[in-house]
Amino acid sequence: MDIIIRQLTEKDDPLQISNIYEQSWKNAYKGIIPQAYLDSIPSGKWVKSLDTPGRTHFAAELDGKLIGTASICPSRWEKHKDCGEIVSIYFLPGFMGKGFGGALFDRCVSELEELGFERVILWVLEENSRARRFYERNGFVCTGEYREDSIGGKTLREVLYTNDNN
Repeated sequence: MDIIIRQLTEKDDPLQISNIYEQSWKNAYKGIIPQAYLDSIPSGKWVKSLDTPGRTHFAAELDGKLIGTASICPSRWEKHKDCGEIVSIYFLPGFMGKGFGGALFDRCVSELEELGFERVILWVLEENSRARRFYERNGFVCTGEYREDSIGGKTLREVLYTNDNN
């Protein structure tokens, strides 16, 4: 089974891509984000984000089925304006932890490097230890920088990771 990582095209169904986000959130953030919020995520919630100017979206495809998605862009943060940013990487729950994430992650990093970014950043929920271990295994380090966000009425911290050890 070979995974194919490719850019999204107009032929891809936005609802199918949004469903990957939705299912991933409901699985990966269980016990982190309030369950009532996760249960209330509507179908199609992420469709509009697929049209965000300046973002490049990727699909992970296995045997003709879309199993994962990712999004990159120049950093959205003024403090890190010279960086590329991995905005998101999500997989359908049945495909998490199977070794497919590395291929999608590598494509995101290499695409940002091709765009001229030497440094790549990403934000991850502090409590999401599984994702943090994944990023660390792939050479990223936590900078110690954080920001707070409120999701579903709960204040959560996101920590910044980068591939730059300086």
